[in-house]
Amino acid sequence: MPKSTFKYTNGELTVVWKPDTCIHSRICWTQLRDVFDPAKKPWINMSGADTEAIIEQVRKCPSGALSYFMNEQAVDTGEASDIVAEKASISQIQISPNGPILIKTDCEITHSDGHTEVKQGTTALCRCGASTNKPFCDGSHRKIGFEG
Repeated sequence: MPKSTFKYTNGELTVVWKPDTCIHSRICWTQLRDVFDPAKKPWINMSGADTEAIIEQVRKCPSGALSYFMNEQAVDTGEASDIVAEKASISQIQISPNGPILIKTDCEITHSDGHTEVKQGTTALCRCGASTNKPFCDGSHRKIGFEG
């Protein structure tokens, strides 16, 4: 479970950022800099694009560090889920060039000690072996020059 969680809203949509989960792929800010700008504080500017553009970009987050919920859904149910419930009909797994294994659907992970956890959205698993947060990717593949 991430130690810190930050929420940013435009009134209609709330984006949730879990920095401890982020693998720093840079996809968010290289593709939608008007919203995601690491040179600014706060780094997420919810007025930088319309709601649909923000949702589309958040869905591209390879680690699941970015998620979202619609604020009206939170009001209707009385609570805010960090991830919009979007169930895939089939499992989607992507092998990133020189990077992690991406599980693009909700999944249950059973750890070597037997405990299980449910991950929602995209989960990035270490493929290089250098992560300090195994089985999850922490971006160490860039530091060691992993090619796989």
